[in-house]
Amino acid sequence: METFPFLLLLFFSLIFLHKVNGQGDTITTTQFIKDGETIVSSDETFEMGFFSPLDTSANRYVGIWYKKISLITPVWVANRVAPVTNKSGVLKVIQSGLVVLVNDTNATVWSTNSSTTVQNPVAQLLDTGNFVVRDADDPNPENFLWQSFDYPTDTLIASMKLGKDLVTGFERYLTSWRSNDDPAPGEYTYHCDPTGYPQDLMRKGPNVIYRAGPWNGLRWSGAPNMVNNSITSFGLIMNSKEIYYKYELVNKSVINTLVIKPNGNTMRMIWIEKTQGWVNYHSTDADDCDAYKLCGAYGTCNVLSDPVCQCLDKFEPKHPYDWNRADWSSGCVRKRSINCTGDGFLMYSGIKLPDTRNSWFSETMTLDECRAVCLRNCSCMGYTNLDIRNGGSGCLLWIDELVDIRQLSQSGQDIYIRMSASDIGSAGSKGKKAVILAVALPLLVALILLGLGVGLILYKRKRREDPVLTTKRRLGGHSNKNDDSNQNHHEDFELPLFDLFTLTKATNNFSFENKIGEGGFGQVHKGVLEGGQEVAVKRLSETSKQGLHEFKNEVNCIAKLQHRNLVKLLGCCIQAEEKMLVYEYLPNKSLDLYIFDEERSALLDWPKRFNIINGIARGLMYLHQDSRLRIIHRDLKASNVLLDIEMIPKISDFGMARSFGGDETGANTRRVVGTYGYMSPEYAVDGIFSVKSDVFSFGVLVLEIVSGKKNRRFVHPDHHLNLLGHTWMLHKEGRQLELVDPNLVDSCYVSEVLRSIHVGLLCVQQNPEDRPNMSTVIMMLSNEGILPPPKHPGFFTERNVKDAEFSWSTQTPSSINEVTITLLNAR
Repeated sequence: METFPFLLLLFFSLIFLHKVNGQGDTITTTQFIKDGETIVSSDETFEMGFFSPLDTSANRYVGIWYKKISLITPVWVANRVAPVTNKSGVLKVIQSGLVVLVNDTNATVWSTNSSTTVQNPVAQLLDTGNFVVRDADDPNPENFLWQSFDYPTDTLIASMKLGKDLVTGFERYLTSWRSNDDPAPGEYTYHCDPTGYPQDLMRKGPNVIYRAGPWNGLRWSGAPNMVNNSITSFGLIMNSKEIYYKYELVNKSVINTLVIKPNGNTMRMIWIEKTQGWVNYHSTDADDCDAYKLCGAYGTCNVLSDPVCQCLDKFEPKHPYDWNRADWSSGCVRKRSINCTGDGFLMYSGIKLPDTRNSWFSETMTLDECRAVCLRNCSCMGYTNLDIRNGGSGCLLWIDELVDIRQLSQSGQDIYIRMSASDIGSAGSKGKKAVILAVALPLLVALILLGLGVGLILYKRKRREDPVLTTKRRLGGHSNKNDDSNQNHHEDFELPLFDLFTLTKATNNFSFENKIGEGGFGQVHKGVLEGGQEVAVKRLSETSKQGLHEFKNEVNCIAKLQHRNLVKLLGCCIQAEEKMLVYEYLPNKSLDLYIFDEERSALLDWPKRFNIINGIARGLMYLHQDSRLRIIHRDLKASNVLLDIEMIPKISDFGMARSFGGDETGANTRRVVGTYGYMSPEYAVDGIFSVKSDVFSFGVLVLEIVSGKKNRRFVHPDHHLNLLGHTWMLHKEGRQLELVDPNLVDSCYVSEVLRSIHVGLLCVQQNPEDRPNMSTVIMMLSNEGILPPPKHPGFFTERNVKDAEFSWSTQTPSSINEVTITLLNAR
């Protein structure tokens, strides 16, 4: 009998060693976890034990984290508000079925709150990361007495629910840490709010500060990037007992979480094994328009507008004085009031659906039935389909004002808003319109003729008084025999004409201090006109390789172009031997000064770079498809993309551009112009250029923006490939994220980055016919659809790094600089 206590002690010692070695995944009333020990899920994905937020902190917490990654990142914390102040804490299961954390004085600092008592309780860390308490005698292992998934902290992991139990009223939501070293509940919370129709939203204290919008069957209406993909699948579950959102892992080898940071930024984070760090896949508040109710009722936010807030069509600012001073909180009102009788609905497209906390929905109604219900209720202000899949189904309607609307273009939805009969054109008939037109047309013609007469008088008077003269000037008689151009060299153009004295005075006699750039055309100086307007003056130098042909070409092309993403030409000067172009002044200068500079590149986070990529794409699409003449730029590169005060990109330098009419899309020339590293293979080698030549240049530019590296200056210790070759190699090996500029790690959204790299590779494919046109590029960048696999890129070869020259089989000459070049003997 004396050996029995010894055997009992040996038995418990073996159990203890088994647990400490990480093989056991349960603790019972006879077991415990001391500080320094852990339990591990059976598949060794998750680990549970004690940790300190910082190495220097004396506070100890019980938490759960991923075992397979080197950086301890807790996904759940037990004693958030009651740390153990030394390493004497013990976590154990007591006979009543509770899990308790006690300190060195055996005082309980934290415990579970199960109200059920069982005889044989056991605590277990599941493979999902859920820490549960259950009855070991219960044949159903999923009958939990308590589970950590019911009490999430700042992190949502796969299979965890975010939402509300409609029977008990119990809600599961995320709460930020107070700070990076204090896991106590902070002021930000993230909810799947079931009020009205369910939507994800974030609160700071009691106030909503961000709203992802209602679930539309595919995604949250206001989170277009948050869709099912190759890594995760999302879903909203609604029934009579509960409403909740959750996600599951499609690729279980990828470690990813949704975490709300102490500053309120909610991010989907992915662990990258190669770099041993977390990267941001996407964030909730990607831009200013994600701020809740920024533009008030019936105001719509668009980051591409200036200002970002505009009233919906048929609406006007409620308080114009405040609105004009960028206080949009009061929102907008209808220009014509509704009166319930005779009202109708206007459709507004491409928007993030309004706040649905004052809404009603039906999953079975058709859209026509939804309209009828809304029309009968004078408080109903709008309606739409509940589910956008398969052509749309269900009914969602809003009671009260519509708030928190933003423009989402292709990923937005349609909504029908209540309007007065006069606004929807229900009054009147075609006969009445014809009578009105017959009376108004002669009157309109008379007013136009009167206006032209007055305008002519004012024009002549202004011409005598103003040194900046608007005139119709002919630059004819010039032809370039080296170019196979078929364009009319005697084309007239209208442009404000500056005199030499005005520009000399504005630029301080073209002083060195005013010089802001230099290119193949000549130097560029900043100037200030007498009225205070800042301009950029591009002056043709006597030694320039470009001459009257390029000067006239740029004027003819850009004078007729008006687009947000094209630089604006204000006028020109042709006096004596001087030839100058006067542009709008863009204070942030050119893109290359940022992405290729170690210090300045940090100023361009991923949202800014992605907006720049999209802006360049829209500018090129306008040139290729939407302008009066089809324009091929032929020299698109980082230094020819200028940035305004808001970092909006503007394509510049149209001296090498070619214009076409009708259905022409390209030509063949003996005069090859452009910059090596950006020129497409068919153009550099054979002199064949087309809109697909610009697409190739755009693709190179996209990869440079993502990587922060120049295509031709790229150097890697493991090979001698250029940037295109390096990207192609990473793509084939599934390691695209290694291309990303280190300055983007904290701000990039992985889905957008991967899509941008993929689109860049599609644009630089060897065969021009394989490259997408720019309208397709814009669609691919802004949607989450499946992209075609890219083929082998052009100019993907080994090179001599010492000479910084490509070893092209064609022996095409090369230069290490990136100024625009001209060759006259292309094949």
